[in-house]
Amino acid sequence: MRKLSMALLLIMCVIVSACGGGNNAGNANSGTSESGAPAGSELSSTEPVQNEKLIVYTNANSDGRGEWLMEKAKGAGFDIEIVGAGGADLTNRLIAEKNNPIADVVYGLNNMLYENLKKEDVLAKFVPSWAGDVEQGLNDPEGYYHGLVKQAILLGYNPNEFTADTAPKDWTDLYKNDAYKGKYEAPTLLGQNTPRLIVAGILTRFQDPNGDLGISEEGWNEIQQLYDNGVSAVEGEDFYANLASGKTPLGALVSGTLQQKEEQYKVKAGIVSPEVGVPMVVEHAALVNGTKKQATAERFVEWLGSSEIQGEFAAEFNAMPANTKAVEQANDSVKELFTSLKPQDFDWAFIAENMDLWAEKIELEIMH
Repeated sequence: MRKLSMALLLIMCVIVSACGGGNNAGNANSGTSESGAPAGSELSSTEPVQNEKLIVYTNANSDGRGEWLMEKAKGAGFDIEIVGAGGADLTNRLIAEKNNPIADVVYGLNNMLYENLKKEDVLAKFVPSWAGDVEQGLNDPEGYYHGLVKQAILLGYNPNEFTADTAPKDWTDLYKNDAYKGKYEAPTLLGQNTPRLIVAGILTRFQDPNGDLGISEEGWNEIQQLYDNGVSAVEGEDFYANLASGKTPLGALVSGTLQQKEEQYKVKAGIVSPEVGVPMVVEHAALVNGTKKQATAERFVEWLGSSEIQGEFAAEFNAMPANTKAVEQANDSVKELFTSLKPQDFDWAFIAENMDLWAEKIELEIMH
């Protein structure tokens, strides 16, 4: 009987050893998996992915871009509703809603507007995995917004009126050289982003902490000359039509619209590349602070800025991606243009803080 009991005990020990030999009893109580990840993470990874409907605010949904994105997002399993409006209007709306946010994600705005949102605590800090693939210097260094598409604000000219040698070499040439007096469109529509960036591109060269609104007297004198010697823009008119007809053969162009305008008006504008660089606007993506769909919103931003989606978008809409891994899918003409351009160095926080006041001063004291 005793021999039988010993034999049974040995058999049980072998069974226990066989079952538990591959496990670490310590891990079972430590809360970590074999991979070192928290046990809870492994459990959560097996849970169904939350896929709530997202409200997405953007100013970059025109010309079929919004419809294209909704279709692509649907194919990727996202349910999104796009709310489109002008950049300034969207910014004001987001600030007004900040205590009870409606939007989950905002994309398409430029640095200046995102800086205003960041200052108002409207954005949530989130660094997507593709942030490191974005061209250096374009993302928010504090991690609130990250680059999707680059747009250059260009000084263009009618090639029937000027050559590369006779065209101005910088915005400042327009008002310093009598040859261009009355031949360029002055940036008078200061409710729009492009005219504001032209003004910022000049004023920021004259920063002075003791000057009026941070700008030296010399800087304000230059702005006065810019408006005194140019032709006021007319709201509703297409500047490219005026460039093509010769009415105002010099003025501002936006890189993303060049191909469409050239085809529409059968004139390929000459482009000036100032030594100081050109205002380079970057459309970004960000999470809205206070979203109740944080996980889904993060997954959407991860998808939106990926090289795959940004590459497809660039090829479809003749855009220049900020994601360097998506650049090869951009059209050759866009890549050639951006290769020839140098971004102007901007202090976006300084511009965002002062732009409204600069516009007000120009409208009240200079454009009269």
